[in-house]
Amino acid sequence: MIRVVIVDDHALVRAGLAELLEGDSEIEVVATAANGEEAVDLATREEPDVVLMDLSMPGMGGAEATRKLLASGTEARVVVLTSLSARERILDALDAGAIGYLLKDADPDELVRGVHAAARGESPLSPRAAHEVLAARTDQRPAVNLSAREREVLQLVGEGLPNKLIARRLEISEKTVKAHLTQVFAELGVTDRTQAALWLERNGLPESS
Repeated sequence: MIRVVIVDDHALVRAGLAELLEGDSEIEVVATAANGEEAVDLATREEPDVVLMDLSMPGMGGAEATRKLLASGTEARVVVLTSLSARERILDALDAGAIGYLLKDADPDELVRGVHAAARGESPLSPRAAHEVLAARTDQRPAVNLSAREREVLQLVGEGLPNKLIARRLEISEKTVKAHLTQVFAELGVTDRTQAALWLERNGLPESS
Protein backbone atom coordinates (compact mmCIF):
# COMPACT_ATOMS: atom_id res chain seq x y z
CA MET A 1 0.00 0.00 0.00
CA ILE A 2 1.32 3.46 -0.97
CA ARG A 3 0.77 5.92 1.88
CA VAL A 4 0.17 9.48 0.65
CA VAL A 5 -0.08 12.91 2.29
CA ILE A 6 -1.81 15.61 0.24
CA VAL A 7 -0.76 19.25 0.75
CA ASP A 8 -2.88 22.05 -0.73
CA ASP A 9 -4.36 25.24 0.68
CA HIS A 10 -7.76 24.66 -0.99
CA ALA A 11 -10.08 22.25 0.83
CA LEU A 12 -11.95 21.29 -2.34
CA VAL A 13 -8.70 20.40 -4.08
CA ARG A 14 -7.59 18.27 -1.12
CA ALA A 15 -10.92 16.46 -1.06
CA GLY A 16 -10.94 15.89 -4.81
CA LEU A 17 -7.39 14.55 -4.83
CA ALA A 18 -8.10 12.26 -1.90
CA GLU A 19 -11.16 10.84 -3.65
CA LEU A 20 -9.23 10.34 -6.88
CA LEU A 21 -6.25 8.62 -5.28
CA GLU A 22 -8.28 6.38 -2.98
CA GLY A 23 -10.04 5.07 -6.06
CA ASP A 24 -6.81 3.15 -6.59
CA SER A 25 -6.74 0.03 -4.44
CA GLU A 26 -2.98 0.38 -3.87
CA ILE A 27 -3.08 3.97 -2.54
CA GLU A 28 -4.09 5.15 0.92
CA VAL A 29 -4.36 8.88 1.74
CA VAL A 30 -3.20 8.99 5.36
CA ALA A 31 -3.48 12.77 5.91
CA THR A 32 -4.05 16.12 4.24
CA ALA A 33 -2.44 19.47 5.06
CA ALA A 34 -3.43 23.05 4.23
CA ASN A 35 0.04 24.63 4.34
CA GLY A 36 3.74 23.94 4.54
CA GLU A 37 3.94 23.92 8.33
CA GLU A 38 1.20 21.28 8.58
CA ALA A 39 2.86 19.30 5.81
CA VAL A 40 6.16 19.04 7.65
CA ASP A 41 4.43 18.07 10.89
CA LEU A 42 2.11 15.48 9.33
CA ALA A 43 4.73 13.92 7.08
CA THR A 44 7.06 13.55 10.04
CA ARG A 45 4.37 11.83 12.11
CA GLU A 46 2.61 9.77 9.44
CA GLU A 47 5.74 8.61 7.58
CA PRO A 48 4.09 8.50 4.14
CA ASP A 49 5.68 7.05 1.03
CA VAL A 50 4.69 10.02 -1.14
CA VAL A 51 3.81 13.66 -0.39
CA LEU A 52 1.85 15.56 -3.04
CA MET A 53 2.99 19.14 -2.45
CA ASP A 54 1.38 22.34 -3.69
CA LEU A 55 3.80 25.25 -4.19
CA SER A 56 1.90 28.47 -3.61
CA MET A 57 0.40 28.47 -0.10
CA PRO A 58 0.02 30.99 2.73
CA GLY A 59 2.94 31.01 5.14
CA MET A 60 5.48 28.35 4.29
CA GLY A 61 5.43 27.55 0.57
CA GLY A 62 5.88 24.15 -0.98
CA ALA A 63 9.56 24.49 -1.87
CA GLU A 64 10.54 25.53 1.66
CA ALA A 65 8.34 22.81 3.14
CA THR A 66 10.03 20.27 0.90
CA ARG A 67 13.47 21.35 2.12
CA LYS A 68 12.43 21.16 5.78
CA LEU A 69 10.61 17.88 5.35
CA LEU A 70 13.57 16.17 3.71
CA ALA A 71 15.99 17.70 6.20
CA SER A 72 14.00 15.97 8.96
CA GLY A 73 15.24 12.62 7.70
CA THR A 74 11.95 11.36 6.31
CA GLU A 75 12.10 8.83 3.50
CA ALA A 76 8.97 10.29 1.90
CA ARG A 77 9.25 11.22 -1.75
CA VAL A 78 7.88 14.65 -2.58
CA VAL A 79 6.00 15.21 -5.83
CA VAL A 80 5.01 18.79 -6.54
CA LEU A 81 1.44 19.19 -7.81
CA THR A 82 0.79 22.76 -8.89
CA SER A 83 -0.62 25.00 -11.58
CA LEU A 84 2.72 26.85 -11.82
CA SER A 85 4.86 25.90 -14.82
CA ALA A 86 7.44 28.72 -14.80
CA ARG A 87 10.99 27.43 -15.15
CA GLU A 88 12.29 29.04 -11.96
CA ARG A 89 9.46 27.44 -9.95
CA ILE A 90 10.23 24.01 -11.39
CA LEU A 91 13.96 24.26 -10.80
CA ASP A 92 13.51 25.65 -7.27
CA ALA A 93 11.23 22.74 -6.34
CA LEU A 94 13.59 20.13 -7.77
CA ASP A 95 16.58 21.82 -6.11
CA ALA A 96 14.66 21.65 -2.82
CA GLY A 97 14.54 17.88 -3.20
CA ALA A 98 11.23 17.15 -4.92
CA ILE A 99 11.44 13.93 -6.91
CA GLY A 100 8.74 14.92 -9.41
CA TYR A 101 6.73 17.84 -10.78
CA LEU A 102 3.16 17.45 -12.05
CA LEU A 103 0.61 20.06 -13.11
CA LYS A 104 -2.95 20.30 -11.85
CA ASP A 105 -4.36 20.23 -15.36
CA ALA A 106 -2.89 16.75 -15.86
CA ASP A 107 -5.11 13.81 -16.73
CA PRO A 108 -6.25 12.04 -13.53
CA ASP A 109 -4.63 8.81 -14.69
CA GLU A 110 -1.32 10.67 -15.11
CA LEU A 111 -1.48 11.78 -11.49
CA VAL A 112 -2.17 8.24 -10.24
CA ARG A 113 0.67 6.90 -12.37
CA GLY A 114 2.90 9.66 -10.99
CA VAL A 115 2.23 8.58 -7.40
CA HIS A 116 3.05 4.97 -8.27
CA ALA A 117 6.22 6.09 -10.10
CA ALA A 118 7.37 8.20 -7.15
CA ALA A 119 6.77 5.32 -4.75
CA ARG A 120 9.08 3.21 -6.95
CA GLY A 121 11.75 5.89 -6.70
CA GLU A 122 11.19 7.26 -10.20
CA SER A 123 10.79 10.94 -11.11
CA PRO A 124 7.40 11.77 -12.63
CA LEU A 125 7.62 15.01 -14.62
CA SER A 126 4.89 16.63 -16.65
CA PRO A 127 5.92 17.19 -20.29
CA ARG A 128 6.11 20.95 -19.71
CA ALA A 129 8.28 20.51 -16.62
CA ALA A 130 10.58 18.08 -18.42
CA HIS A 131 10.94 20.57 -21.30
CA GLU A 132 11.88 23.39 -18.93
CA VAL A 133 14.43 21.23 -17.10
CA LEU A 134 16.10 20.27 -20.37
CA ALA A 135 16.00 23.85 -21.65
CA ALA A 136 17.58 25.13 -18.44
CA ARG A 137 20.34 22.54 -18.67
CA THR A 138 21.08 23.63 -22.23
CA ASP A 139 21.08 27.31 -21.29
CA GLN A 140 23.43 26.71 -18.38
CA ARG A 141 25.94 24.66 -20.33
CA PRO A 142 29.25 26.54 -20.28
CA ALA A 143 30.28 28.19 -23.54
CA VAL A 144 33.79 27.16 -24.54
CA ASN A 145 35.77 27.65 -27.71
CA LEU A 146 37.94 24.64 -28.58
CA SER A 147 39.41 23.61 -31.89
CA ALA A 148 38.79 20.14 -33.29
CA ARG A 149 42.26 19.02 -32.16
CA GLU A 150 41.74 20.45 -28.65
CA ARG A 151 38.49 18.54 -28.43
CA GLU A 152 40.32 15.34 -29.35
CA VAL A 153 42.93 15.97 -26.66
CA LEU A 154 40.22 16.69 -24.06
CA GLN A 155 38.35 13.53 -24.97
CA LEU A 156 41.49 11.42 -24.53
CA VAL A 157 42.21 13.11 -21.20
CA GLY A 158 38.71 12.09 -20.19
CA GLU A 159 39.59 8.51 -21.10
CA GLY A 160 42.54 8.70 -18.71
CA LEU A 161 45.35 8.67 -21.29
CA PRO A 162 48.68 10.28 -20.32
CA ASN A 163 50.35 12.81 -22.63
CA LYS A 164 52.65 10.21 -24.19
CA LEU A 165 49.76 8.00 -25.28
CA ILE A 166 47.72 11.00 -26.44
CA ALA A 167 50.66 12.06 -28.60
CA ARG A 168 50.97 8.56 -30.03
CA ARG A 169 47.23 8.26 -30.67
CA LEU A 170 47.03 11.62 -32.45
CA GLU A 171 50.44 11.28 -34.10
CA ILE A 172 51.71 14.57 -32.67
CA SER A 173 54.54 15.43 -30.26
CA GLU A 174 54.17 15.50 -26.48
CA LYS A 175 55.13 19.16 -26.63
CA THR A 176 52.15 19.81 -28.90
CA VAL A 177 49.88 17.86 -26.55
CA LYS A 178 51.03 20.04 -23.65
CA ALA A 179 50.39 23.18 -25.69
CA HIS A 180 46.87 22.00 -26.50
CA LEU A 181 46.24 21.13 -22.86
CA THR A 182 47.35 24.59 -21.74
CA GLN A 183 44.74 26.08 -24.06
CA VAL A 184 42.06 23.58 -23.01
CA PHE A 185 42.65 24.25 -19.30
CA ALA A 186 42.44 28.01 -19.86
CA GLU A 187 39.22 27.69 -21.88
CA LEU A 188 37.52 25.40 -19.36
CA GLY A 189 38.72 27.42 -16.36
CA VAL A 190 40.48 24.44 -14.75
CA THR A 191 44.07 23.93 -13.59
CA ASP A 192 44.82 20.26 -14.20
CA ARG A 193 43.80 17.17 -16.16
CA THR A 194 41.71 15.75 -13.29
CA GLN A 195 39.56 18.86 -13.21
CA ALA A 196 39.34 18.79 -17.00
CA ALA A 197 38.13 15.19 -16.90
CA LEU A 198 35.50 16.08 -14.30
CA TRP A 199 34.39 19.06 -16.40
CA LEU A 200 34.01 16.75 -19.39
CA GLU A 201 31.99 14.25 -17.36
CA ARG A 202 29.61 16.96 -16.17
CA ASN A 203 29.20 18.92 -19.40
CA GLY A 204 30.05 16.63 -22.26
CA LEU A 205 32.32 17.35 -25.17
CA PRO A 206 31.89 20.92 -26.44
CA GLU A 207 31.38 21.81 -30.07
CA SER A 208 34.50 22.61 -32.06
CA SER A 209 35.15 26.20 -33.08
